[in-house]
Amino acid sequence: MSRIAVFGTGYVGCVTAACLSRDGFQTIGVDIDAEKVAALNAGDSPVAEPGLAELVAEQVAAGRLRATEDFREAIAETDIAMIAVGTPSDRTGAVSTIAVEKVIESIGQSLRGTDQSYNVVVRSTLLPGILENRLTPLLAESADSVLGDRIQICNNPEFLRESVAIRDYDAPPFVIAGASNPAAGEEVLNLYRSIDAEKVVTDTATAAMLKYACNAYHAAKIGFANEIGALARSFDADGQQVMDLVCRDTKLNVSRAYLRPGFAFGGSCLPKDLRALTRHAEEAAMKVSLLRSILPSNQEHLDRAIRLIEDRGKKKIGLIGLSFKAGTDDLRESPFVTLVETLIGRGYDVKIFDPGISISRLKGRNLAYIDQRLPHLAALLVEELDQLLSHGELLVLGNDIADDVDLKARSEDEIVDLRRCLVTPDHERVNA
Repeated sequence: MSRIAVFGTGYVGCVTAACLSRDGFQTIGVDIDAEKVAALNAGDSPVAEPGLAELVAEQVAAGRLRATEDFREAIAETDIAMIAVGTPSDRTGAVSTIAVEKVIESIGQSLRGTDQSYNVVVRSTLLPGILENRLTPLLAESADSVLGDRIQICNNPEFLRESVAIRDYDAPPFVIAGASNPAAGEEVLNLYRSIDAEKVVTDTATAAMLKYACNAYHAAKIGFANEIGALARSFDADGQQVMDLVCRDTKLNVSRAYLRPGFAFGGSCLPKDLRALTRHAEEAAMKVSLLRSILPSNQEHLDRAIRLIEDRGKKKIGLIGLSFKAGTDDLRESPFVTLVETLIGRGYDVKIFDPGISISRLKGRNLAYIDQRLPHLAALLVEELDQLLSHGELLVLGNDIADDVDLKARSEDEIVDLRRCLVTPDHERVNA
């Protein structure tokens, strides 16, 4: 039975570690954040994700899951490292590999001078070529060893959506291992032997590109649906019904996932992966007009929302839902954060109701992002819905948290539902 060290205990890492533990593997979470390590060892999930708190508590109590800041200890006691640290965009839009490189170097140094066999599995999202041309030489140099015999490096892209991550882990579209050595790839697939899904070993570049292709496609679908919805509205047609009918063509239109017009996309995956692809294209002097147009299209859709709110002429705004979607507290690149930031900058008095967000629970890059964009978030959040309703002259419905709120007492001109109003005719009631 493999023993696994999971580097990074954020949204991907914590879910991966908890699910591996549940499936019978001895698992150690490794993180430089002492608070996250302490939380995990106490049986608490350091991130908000439905079902994760219970799973973490269960696995810690069973003795299959623990956490440490000591990477040397974790490597000495395991056979496989899964790297799930962040790969955010740098200032140019390229992939920042700083955190991954630090982990790779630490692993190599820990293996240096030993005869320990080890499989390093990169779960973080990286452009093709980074593992082959940057991480592999770095691991070999830091371990002072030729890779391919006792030390292997693979990648294992994840397809987890926040708020349904455990469900996606258990029922993925497929499980992919990228490896130059088929035996190392099979060792990765063996971690998912209890998962009922197609399992594929491919080369590392193909595995890496697959993740970007999926995320670029998801982002393209959202942008396409929003543009069609906006055009439909200009013709007094119902954009949501148009796209619902488009999605019924399962022979040519492939999938309904993400093909629903509403509001701008956000989160920690789609924007940064689009930036990474377009930045790479610029460096390679390639034209990718469609991909390059998606983020500006997304911003244009956000701009439509801001104009719509401004046209209502009300200065006191109550926003329901701040995270990029309900069921998560991830605020990174949430379009609602940008919306609030813009409105406040233009003199609006904004209050926010989102029961899934607790300032004290925000960690790592999530906390750093909100500190940069909305440093006074604590003063904007209200704990009770009544506080928001009494404040807001105009209620703005953001994510699907609004589905659980009874707004029948409010008139149509007091509500802007960003999930519908940008793509459906004005005469439709937004709170129907």
